[in-house]
Amino acid sequence: LKLAIIGQSLFGQEVYSNLRKQGHKVVGVFTVPDKDGKADPLAVAAEKEGTPVFKFPRWRVKGKPIPEVVDAYKAVGAELNVMPFCSQFIPMNVIDHPKHGSIIYHPSILPLHRGASAINWTLIHGDKKAGFTVFWADDGLDTGPILLQRECDVEPNDTVDTLYNRFLFPGGIKAMVNLAQPAEAIHNWIRGHDKVPGAWTVIDGQSVTLYGSSMLGGSVPEGQPLDIEGASQAARVTKNGLVLYGTDGKALLVKNLQFEDGKMIPASKYFSSGESASVELTDDEKTMAEEIRNIWKGILSNVPAIEDTTDFFKSGAASMDVVRLVEEVKQKCAGVQLQNEDVYMATTFQDFIQMFVRKLRGEDQEEELVVDYATKDVNNMTVKMPYQCFINGKFEDSENGKTYDSISPTDGSVICKVSYASVGDVDRAVAAAKEAYENGPWGKMNPRDRGSLLYRLADLMEEHQEELATIESIDSGAVYTLALKTHVGMSIQTFRYFAGWCDKIQGKTIPINQARPNRNLTFTKKEPLGVCAIVIPWNYPLMMLAWKSAACLAAGNTLVLKPAQVTPLTALKFAELSVKAGIPKGVINILPGSGGVVGQRLSEHPDIRKLGFTGSTPIGKQIMKSCAVSNLKKVSLELGGKSPLLIFSDCDMDKAVRMGMSSVFFNKGENCIAAGRLFVEESIHDEFIDRVVEEIKKMKIGDPLDRSTDHGPQNHKAHLDKLLEYCEIGVKEGATLVYGGTRVDRPGFFMEPTVFTDVEDHMFLAKEESFGPVMVVSKFKDGDVDGVLQRANDTEYGLASGVFTRDINKAMYVSERLEAGTVFVNTYNKTDVATPFGGFKQSGFGKDLGEDALMEYLKTKAVTVEY
Repeated sequence: LKLAIIGQSLFGQEVYSNLRKQGHKVVGVFTVPDKDGKADPLAVAAEKEGTPVFKFPRWRVKGKPIPEVVDAYKAVGAELNVMPFCSQFIPMNVIDHPKHGSIIYHPSILPLHRGASAINWTLIHGDKKAGFTVFWADDGLDTGPILLQRECDVEPNDTVDTLYNRFLFPGGIKAMVNLAQPAEAIHNWIRGHDKVPGAWTVIDGQSVTLYGSSMLGGSVPEGQPLDIEGASQAARVTKNGLVLYGTDGKALLVKNLQFEDGKMIPASKYFSSGESASVELTDDEKTMAEEIRNIWKGILSNVPAIEDTTDFFKSGAASMDVVRLVEEVKQKCAGVQLQNEDVYMATTFQDFIQMFVRKLRGEDQEEELVVDYATKDVNNMTVKMPYQCFINGKFEDSENGKTYDSISPTDGSVICKVSYASVGDVDRAVAAAKEAYENGPWGKMNPRDRGSLLYRLADLMEEHQEELATIESIDSGAVYTLALKTHVGMSIQTFRYFAGWCDKIQGKTIPINQARPNRNLTFTKKEPLGVCAIVIPWNYPLMMLAWKSAACLAAGNTLVLKPAQVTPLTALKFAELSVKAGIPKGVINILPGSGGVVGQRLSEHPDIRKLGFTGSTPIGKQIMKSCAVSNLKKVSLELGGKSPLLIFSDCDMDKAVRMGMSSVFFNKGENCIAAGRLFVEESIHDEFIDRVVEEIKKMKIGDPLDRSTDHGPQNHKAHLDKLLEYCEIGVKEGATLVYGGTRVDRPGFFMEPTVFTDVEDHMFLAKEESFGPVMVVSKFKDGDVDGVLQRANDTEYGLASGVFTRDINKAMYVSERLEAGTVFVNTYNKTDVATPFGGFKQSGFGKDLGEDALMEYLKTKAVTVEY
C-alpha cells in the first residue's frame, strides 16, 4: 500500500519503521514542526530515509481546512492514512480522501473512554480490563468502525506508566535495545529513552536499563569484558562506564545501570557493586548514622521502623523526599558533599550509610586531576604549564598523537611541545560538552550556584595571577607588568562581573490582546543556547578567553574553545584552574591546534549552536559561511579594524601625545582597537610628531619580564616579517618614515616603534591594518571638522575611534558622526568589563563585555497561557 503517516512521537516512529519493514511504501509523513530546533522522532526517521516530510503547524484555521495544506497532502497520492498518535485536528476531506480511508490508534477498548485521557479514565473508573483499539476514523475521529482490539487485565496497583510499559505501547515503553546495529543507532535509541521511560537489555539473565549514553571517539580505555545478549561483540566495563560496540565496530559509553529491583549503580561498578567491603563505623560515625536513621524515620512516617534493609523508594519516597533527605543530612553533617543522585545509587538504609561514611572520609572522591606539566624556572618562580588537549575534565594527548612547538618570542626558543588537536578531538570535545549540557549537573544547577563556581574560578585566577602573567609573557611577548594588570587582571574582573549576572538573567511579562472571555498571560524566558564554540586570537590570549567564556558560562552554556595556535598555554592553565574551582567535567574543553582543522570543524559541527570569534575579517567571513551552511549557528564576530584618532589643535597636547602613543604602541601595537590612523590638525602636526619621536627614544625595548621594559617582542616570527613588509610598502608609496621601521638587532622578534607621516588617503598604510607598533599620521586643514570626519569614516572597518579636543560641543559632534562601535573622547584604550565592546561594518557584529555580551549566548522563548 501507499501510506501517508499522520502523527508524531517515538510511537509514530516505531509504526513508521514497522510499516516500512513490512514492505509498504510511505509516500508522505505529516508531523508537527520542529521544537527548539529539534525535529520530532517520526520526522527524524523519515528524513533519514528520504521520505517526504511535511511539518504543518495546523491543518485548519477557524474550523476550515487550509487549502494549500490539503493540496500538499493530496499530492502524495496515499491509498491509506495511518494515524498512530496525532495531536492535531485533521480535516475530514483529508481523513476521507484515500481509497481506504484512515485508521487510527486509541488507548482504550472503544467505545469506552473516548477522548485524549482515555487511559486515565480506565483507571479512574476502576475498569478490570484495559487495552487499545485500531479503528476507521470518521467525523467523530474515535467513533468509526473498529478494525482491531486487544485487551489486558488491570492489576490492582497498575498506573498509567505500568499499563503503557506492559501493554499499550508496541514493544513496551521501556524498549529493549537492539544491539545488532551500528553504534550511533544504539546510542540514539538509549538517549531517546533516557530517564523516561528507559531502554533495556539482558545481562546475566536479568533486565538492565541503560542510562547516560555518549559516543566514544579515539581509543577505548582498558576494562573487563562482559557478554551481553544480542551484542555483536563483548562489552567492556571500564573506569568510565560500560562500553558497547555496534556492528560497525564503533563504540559508545553508558554511564549508569538500573536493575529490576530499582537499584541504580554507576556502570563502571558493575563487577564490584555487590562486592565492596563494608566499612566499619567509628563511634562518632555510629552516632551520625542514628541521627540519619531519625531523618529517614521522619520522611518515611508510614514505616514502623527503619531497618538496615529498608528501601527508601519501596517505602513510598518520591523525588521531593530525595531533596529533603539530602538537605537534612547536609544540615546535620556540615561539610559532606551529597547529591540527589547519591540517594538513587544507595537506596537501602545500610547502603546509604556506607555511601555517606565513605563521602565523609573522602574515600569516594573522583580521581584527582592528572596533569603532565611542562615546567620552566623563570621570573623567580617555577611555572607549571599543561600542554595537552583538555577534554571532558581531563588532559590527554591528541587522538593522533601529533604535537607542535610553542615558541618564545623573546628569544625564539621552544617553550614546550603542545598537543595538536584533530577533527576526532573536536568531535569528542563537542560530545563531552553536549553531555555536560544535557545530562550533567551544570544544566540542572541553580544559577546562583553557577555564579558561585565562577566567583571561585576568579579567586583561583587571582591566586595564580603571577604565574598566569608569567606564562602569558613568555608565550605572547606581553610586558609582564601589562600582562599582570590587563591580560590577567581584566580576565579576573570579567569572570567576577559575569558571575554576578548568573542569577539576574530574566524575561518579561508582556500585555497582549485578550481573546474574551478568556484571559492570556504572555511571558518570555531567557535560555542558554547549548554547546558553544569560541575561537580566540593571539594578542590577548587569556583576556580574549575571559571576555567570551565568562558570558557564555554565566548564561548556562558549555563550551569548546580553540586558543590561537601560537599562544595556547594560558588557556590550558585556565582549564586546570577550572577543575580546581569545581566546574563540572565537560563544561569547558580546550583544544590547541590549527584554525584550518579545529576552527573549521567547530564552525561546521552540527551540535554547536553558537560560535564566537575574534580575528581577521577574511577568516570571520569564512567562519560565518561555514556556520550558515552547516546548521545556521548563531555567530558573533569581532574582526579587523582601522580605527581613526582625530587630534584637534585645541587639545591638551601633553595628554594627546601620551594617549596618542598608547593608542598605537599599547601591547606592542597588537591591539584590535589600536589607532590605525591618526589625523592631526595642521597647525599642531609638526609639534605633535616631534614630541612623539622624543618620547619613543625614551622607551626601553627588551625582555618582557624585566619590570622596566616598555616594549616587548612581537608575538611570532611571521607577524614580525609581515610588519617589516608593511613598512617597506609605506616607504615605496612615498610616505615619510620618521622613525623606526626596522627589526631590533637582538635575539627574538623585536621591532622598533615606528612613525610614518605624509600618509595620503589612497596609500596602503592608510587603508590596511598593521596590527603592530606603527603610527600612521595624516594631517588635516585647520577647522575642517566635516572634512576629516569624511576621511576618518572612509573605511570598511568600524571597531573603535577617538577624538582629542577641549571643546565639548566639537567632541559630541564628532563622536555622533564617527562610524565605530566605540568612541574614546580625550582618552584611549579605556575598556571596562561593564561596557559593551564590538564593531560596525566589516569589523563584525555582536558584543563582548557588559549585559549585551550575555545576550549573545542566550535565546528568548515566548510563552502564552490562556486561562
